[in-house]
Amino acid sequence: MALAKRNEGANVSSDINVTPMVDVMLVLLIIFMVVTPMLQHGVPVDMAKVNNPEDMHDADKEDALLVAVTRDDKVFFGTDLVKPDDLTQKIKDKLTNRTDKRVFLKADMRAKFGWVVEVVDNVRAAGVDQLGLLTDQKKSGNITPPSGATTTPNAPTGGQ
Repeated sequence: MALAKRNEGANVSSDINVTPMVDVMLVLLIIFMVVTPMLQHGVPVDMAKVNNPEDMHDADKEDALLVAVTRDDKVFFGTDLVKPDDLTQKIKDKLTNRTDKRVFLKADMRAKFGWVVEVVDNVRAAGVDQLGLLTDQKKSGNITPPSGATTTPNAPTGGQ
């Protein structure tokens, strides 16, 4: 009687199955694509729209000092609601051990101009070296007047 020889080692597949890994990575990619736009620092405001905004990528850093002015005359330092009179002292406290004395201001486009100027004065009084005013990019596209509209030669035009 002969012994049956089993050669199970020859049937083992050493190929890596990457399909489950690719599925997991695609799901993670979709999750990050959906969540990333929601990661706005500070208080959300409708910032002024300009044609040529200057890139201030330092405002997105975790330790950036953000001051926000809302349309209903509220002032936020980061996410904390503060009185404009207390803003100077709070900024001074944050700037004591920092070499980068830069603050970024986000003002709502419908906020009162005088209120924004007062907040800027309070920020400057704290000893800020640089104050960045954050804006949004204006959407590109030509605005066409409605049909039948006429223009007058001396009428003021909008723009920057």
